[in-house]
Amino acid sequence: MTVLDAYAVTAFLRAEPAANDVGVLLRRPGVALTAVGVAEVLDHLIRIVGVDEEDATLDVAQLGLLDGIPVDPALGAAAGRLRARQYHRSRCPLSMADCIAAEAARSRAEPLATSDPHLLDVCQTENIARHVLPQSDGSIWTPPPRTT
Repeated sequence: MTVLDAYAVTAFLRAEPAANDVGVLLRRPGVALTAVGVAEVLDHLIRIVGVDEEDATLDVAQLGLLDGIPVDPALGAAAGRLRARQYHRSRCPLSMADCIAAEAARSRAEPLATSDPHLLDVCQTENIARHVLPQSDGSIWTPPPRTT
């Protein structure tokens, strides 16, 4: 299984540089969004892209992602603790949705597929498995140098 962040799905649907990688992941069994990720994708498609609500929902359903990973109290609490540890307004502006996706991946011992450099930095720091996707401009995240 791989947990996708919302960007991965919107990148796929919009044929951005990560689309091929995400397409490969979507053909594997067990790929999933969190319930919050589903909400983010629908919001983006409807509000930003201008897709009709029913069409946006159908797009997500056809990818097999509409039934997102539920956010139970344990996952919510873990995400809150992660964000409290890692968030910084300018150095590491993680959203709560990002933290939920990261903790969903950690709790399942599965990788999180994202291109978000801040989220990837946090996953590295927190020892959360990750699948690095190209960013919208095609660039690829590289781990920051280790400090000793």
